[in-house]
Amino acid sequence: MEDKLTQVAILGAGCFWCIEAVLQRVKGVEKVEPGYINGQTKNPTYKEICTGQTGHAEVARVTFDTAVISFEELLEVFWKTHDPTTLNRQGNDVGTQYRSGIFYSDISQKEIAEAYKKQLDESGIFADSIVTEITPATEFYVAEDYHHNYFNQNASQPYCQFVVRPKVEKLKKDFAEKLK
Repeated sequence: MEDKLTQVAILGAGCFWCIEAVLQRVKGVEKVEPGYINGQTKNPTYKEICTGQTGHAEVARVTFDTAVISFEELLEVFWKTHDPTTLNRQGNDVGTQYRSGIFYSDISQKEIAEAYKKQLDESGIFADSIVTEITPATEFYVAEDYHHNYFNQNASQPYCQFVVRPKVEKLKKDFAEKLK
């Protein structure tokens, strides 16, 4: 029996309900946890994060099987299912907590993310420059329980219908071969 090689990536793409819902549907992704990273407040709450005063980003901590999906492939899904060209904003969600970010845990992730970002910027795929931050991960705080599996449990809620569902539909359209 082969040993499974898992890796962890921490990605911010606006509201963590969106990135969680998208990545939960990707083959090779074993676990997705919404949470907060790279701020100055210890053990922040969602209410504190929403003020924009803690410095944290809403993110998803993703555990994935590298035998099924590589970090680069995971980034491809990340880049194409949110707008990496808007600073501190995704749609109507505005504030530093909604910034686009790759919070790397090792030099390999940093190098892959930076090279991919450069390649995308040079390709002209996006009309504007990519503003996604690529920074080292600091302490990750798991979000409150009610944020976990939010879209799966609240799909009919208006925010989920108008904001999360279109990202999930884009995933299904553009990455059918990567779906669970």
